[in-house]
Amino acid sequence: MRLLVLGGTEFAGRAIAEDAVRRGWQVTVFHRGRHAPPDGVTALHGDRTAEGGLAALERGEWDLVVDTWSDAPRAVRDTARLLSGRVPHCTYISSRSVYPFPAPAGSTENGPVVEGSMDAGQVEYPRDKRGGELAVEAAFGDRALLVRAGLILGPYENVGRLPWWLRRMERGGPVLAPGPRTLKLQFIDVRDLAAWTLDAAERGLAGPYDLVGPPGHATMESFLRACARATGSGAELRWTEPEKILAAGVRPWTELPVWAPPGEMHGAVHGSDVSKALAAGLRCRPVEETVADTWAWLRSLPGDAPQRSDRPRLGLDPETEERVLNA
Repeated sequence: MRLLVLGGTEFAGRAIAEDAVRRGWQVTVFHRGRHAPPDGVTALHGDRTAEGGLAALERGEWDLVVDTWSDAPRAVRDTARLLSGRVPHCTYISSRSVYPFPAPAGSTENGPVVEGSMDAGQVEYPRDKRGGELAVEAAFGDRALLVRAGLILGPYENVGRLPWWLRRMERGGPVLAPGPRTLKLQFIDVRDLAAWTLDAAERGLAGPYDLVGPPGHATMESFLRACARATGSGAELRWTEPEKILAAGVRPWTELPVWAPPGEMHGAVHGSDVSKALAAGLRCRPVEETVADTWAWLRSLPGDAPQRSDRPRLGLDPETEERVLNA
């Protein structure tokens, strides 16, 4: 298979490119040259937002293309139009954020989506992703697969969710553990996303698929205990009621990454019905493997984990954590 990955050097795009290389596919990545591409790929350079930035893609044919773009939809539009006659199938890595927030627990791909335009410049993330979907569908029609990813964790993460928890456990001592312990989590390891995406694209699947593990694939307790074990720091989990955390002004999801308190927010981010993706072959590795492999990757880095410039840094500062624990 000849695969073109638009992106291919960070997080999901990198995992997809590396998985394809392991399959023995011929892989080309098109990117701006800001990050080193994976081993075993052919790299083409260009800036999709600049005039003439797609010149490197004006020639060539591929069997599949995967687009990971998440900014201005018109960049997806222009690239899709350029490639539609030379690539039989296109996959766009979208997001469950295209559903109006908060989507009710149990929502499926049939739920309403936000407004978007394939001709728009960068606006806000949900509308950007929806505009990208529309652009791909306009160019490829029933040859377009929309991967609406949920919470993605694993090696190469450049958002800072799992890396923050691992670094916090590394420091040891009492750790604010947001309850309840049995709170169900829903996420997908980036490598499982990559494997499913390439399998689905090769099979020619089309239309939207919510891609995230089943609700309860892990719990808050299994997730945090895996983090503590991986680091070997002896960190002490201090389970704290959601009411106490919220009353202290601590923000779910951002100051305590991954965690959303029971209720509407939790249902929206950890309650998607993914039966369609499961029926199409989705398999998810244990949370312990995701955590351990991410920790091994973090320890291999010469410095801090990469951080997307368009995303705020996540995590709770030590002073606030101590104040809540001692309240």
